[in-house]
Amino acid sequence: MERYLAEVAATTVRPTTLRRYEQEARLHVIPTLGRMRLDVLRPHHLSALYQEKRSDLSPASIRRLHAMIRRSLTIAVRWGLISTNPAQMVDPPAMTRAQIHPLTREEAERFRRAVEGDRLEARWLIGLLLGLRQGEALGLRWDDIDLDTKRLTVSGALQKIDGLARLVAPKTKRSLRTLPMPLGVVDALTQRREKQEVERAKALDLWQGNALNLVFTTHIGTPIERSNDYRSFQAILAKSGLRKVRLHDLRHTTASLMLERGVPARVVMELLGHSQISLTLDTYTHVDARLLDEAATLIEHLTGGR
Repeated sequence: MERYLAEVAATTVRPTTLRRYEQEARLHVIPTLGRMRLDVLRPHHLSALYQEKRSDLSPASIRRLHAMIRRSLTIAVRWGLISTNPAQMVDPPAMTRAQIHPLTREEAERFRRAVEGDRLEARWLIGLLLGLRQGEALGLRWDDIDLDTKRLTVSGALQKIDGLARLVAPKTKRSLRTLPMPLGVVDALTQRREKQEVERAKALDLWQGNALNLVFTTHIGTPIERSNDYRSFQAILAKSGLRKVRLHDLRHTTASLMLERGVPARVVMELLGHSQISLTLDTYTHVDARLLDEAATLIEHLTGGR
């Protein structure tokens, strides 16, 4: 496992993914299986490990752990260290899809009114209207914005690596995308650029330089921490009397409202940067209760009822 992390994962996965792999190996794999020789590792050893971890980890976490082990053992087979991959003969716990809680149309309208005039209004509108992931939104650079053509390019994501904010490659190839910006986003970004220049002038020597040329920064030009971004979002919800939802539910709201209004799933997939259309369809299979009522009424009318 340690050799896989050092020689393979270190050069093939994103830095944050590598750190997660290293932590998972240190906490969950090495203490139990670290002293076992690869040639004596059997499927039942892995099944026992996953069963043991059920008390500490969610099914999704165990599946991620299994995926890492399977990949490392695939490399071991390739290197001739073992002849077969025991992880391929083990089924991890079934995946349970997390419930999503998008805002309704009325709630989305209230949220939009609540962020009018906010220092980071553009950040919230980009989340609501374009469905960018948190890291994608916080990682937007002015080089990614073309206010004249009203186009925005998602070219990376902001992540903290070894204590420093860095721009990393998009989650998948499809995450790299260029999107048309609604007029509300264009106006908000125009104001954001003006406000950032005012903040730069006021900060004087305190201004940190904004070396990444980020659109969304603190008052002194430093990248916005994900945790602070989340707290700001929750403060807006509380102030506007909206129910508490996750920040990622803004992205779900974008997709849900579009699908409810008949936007083709393929278009929504491209907007969100999903790798496969099945992901879009599987994630948003829920239907608003009001639409079910409308459908029931429609079929009643179509069949000669009242």
